[in-house]
Amino acid sequence: MILIVDSGATKSDWIALDSKGEQLFVTQTLGLSPEVLTREVIEDRLANNFELAKNRAEVTNLYFYGAGCGTDRMKKFLKEIFNDFFPKAKSEVREDTYAAIYSTTKIGHQGIVCILGTGSNCSYYDGHQLFQKVTSLGYILMDDGSGNFFGRKLLRDYYFHKMPQDLGIKFAKEYELDADVIKDHLYKQPNPNTYLATFAKFIVENKEHPYCRGVIDKGFQQFVNNYIMQFELATKVPVNFVGSIAYYLREELATVIHRNDLILGVIRQRPIDGLVEFHKSTI
Repeated sequence: MILIVDSGATKSDWIALDSKGEQLFVTQTLGLSPEVLTREVIEDRLANNFELAKNRAEVTNLYFYGAGCGTDRMKKFLKEIFNDFFPKAKSEVREDTYAAIYSTTKIGHQGIVCILGTGSNCSYYDGHQLFQKVTSLGYILMDDGSGNFFGRKLLRDYYFHKMPQDLGIKFAKEYELDADVIKDHLYKQPNPNTYLATFAKFIVENKEHPYCRGVIDKGFQQFVNNYIMQFELATKVPVNFVGSIAYYLREELATVIHRNDLILGVIRQRPIDGLVEFHKSTI
């Protein structure tokens, strides 16, 4: 049995294939980012999934693409957990950027591949190798244009009284905005980046409001300036995107991309489908 996993900070999509490439099951767990979760939490999320626990001894190959897997230390950390949980499996752990590449860009073709989901990232793919200009320092300092970036912006503007009154009233009705609750989530609960990203739904649902339009436009422009424009070939190759923020705000994203004379490529909400096709071709 082959397991293919696309893991963001919020959730992880799992697809199991047999030796002929036929789908056996599809399941989902919460995100498994090694940067923000302990070994115990990750092990619990695996063990509490019925399909994974039931089939753990049948897995021969595990291909895991995840947020927070950009360093050797994090890759080793996850591999040790997977090797214990799937005792017969050979595990490969790569950062989620590779999932974005394999699901949007053909092998041998150049392109810039961006992730805009709970977090954000950007890489250049020369057709064979991946290159990054920016080393991510996580959601507190980076993640421009992401779900947690927009969530943080909404909360700050609400508390600094910079959000228009009509929108502020609506925001307060949809979310628990008590300061103690917010601080508990941010400083005491796991996955504060995922918590911040939950507020991004509001900006998507109200994207026609002038305030939201401005926040979205500035956030995407900041992502272009800080990430995409780092590459010398930025205006020469397609710029592809994966992630829910890119997908649900694709019209607004396209406007910013075209304004900067960039070539918009593929926008895909979930890379897992493209990953499956890629791995089927290697069976």
